[in-house]
Amino acid sequence: MTATKVMNDRFKVSSLLARRLTERHVSLPAVMRRAGLPAHFLQQKKIYATTSELFALWTAIGETSGDPEIGLKLGAEPRFERYDATQIAAVCSRSFRDALQRIAACKVLTCPEEIRVQSHADETTVEFAFLRDEGAEPDVLVDVCLSWVLAIGQRGTDGHIKPLRLELSRPVQHRESLEAHFGCRVRFKAKRNAIVFRSSDLDRPFTTYNEELLKVLGNQLDSEIQARHAASSVGELVKHTLRRSLAGKRPNREDVAQQLRLSVRTLQRRLSEAGITFQGLVKDTRRELARQYLRESTVELSEAAFLLGYEDANSFFRAFHDWEGASPGEWRARHIKRRGEVSAH
Repeated sequence: MTATKVMNDRFKVSSLLARRLTERHVSLPAVMRRAGLPAHFLQQKKIYATTSELFALWTAIGETSGDPEIGLKLGAEPRFERYDATQIAAVCSRSFRDALQRIAACKVLTCPEEIRVQSHADETTVEFAFLRDEGAEPDVLVDVCLSWVLAIGQRGTDGHIKPLRLELSRPVQHRESLEAHFGCRVRFKAKRNAIVFRSSDLDRPFTTYNEELLKVLGNQLDSEIQARHAASSVGELVKHTLRRSLAGKRPNREDVAQQLRLSVRTLQRRLSEAGITFQGLVKDTRRELARQYLRESTVELSEAAFLLGYEDANSFFRAFHDWEGASPGEWRARHIKRRGEVSAH
């Protein structure tokens, strides 16, 4: 696999998540409202989320479901046909160690997240680390990640992988369900969120090893990574330029191309090769900045419209409602309330 690191702030969200939530009787409209995301967010053909959006989404899933085990259940997907390319490649690996290394490589190449595998004497810890500082990751997302890792190991070894312990930074809660699911003791109020295995278990061969399928999937993942890298490179350059030049100005290709010292034709060609559009980047940049401005109580709504390059406030209000399913004022009030609730805890 390619070794180029992509440092953007986009996570790919499974297109099956909406169906899986519906199967577990979790209300999608309620989740989207609570997360402050557009109503159609999980119905997109390709779903990407920033770190803050991802955290808001999983926090909302946990709160809306009312099921303390929802993350464990979603992480331990039993149906192989629902695995994505990375999961299938992991299961087809030679051993649990090989699978973890493969997953870690894919993660660091495609999103701002790392899987850290560290061995010390007879113990090996597996820890997920989110590289963008958005505060503590939601408990339900931690459950999904750690349950997912265990499910890969157990599927590959016919259930012979058993963790030594689970380390969680959260206070003591739902001990019985966690220990029943992972089959080990749980240490709460830890310094990290990690699952700990016997080091020898990482070298257990996978009964599901498939060299031919692994080669096909490796090529597919390489292609996806290269495409993401190309899109990230030109896309981030354009977005960086837009952030500096939006205020009071309607964005256009000519100005951006000039600032990047490119011809309009060259800029358009590079965007096309990366599979992205200029208008799509304008929309993404405006939406990211809008959320940033609205979190700041000192920025007036009309001022935000000007800073985003809209000719009038109404145009901004309509665009924001299309993105988030709520007016700028409603969105701001909701997030101020949520910050207050978090601070109270």
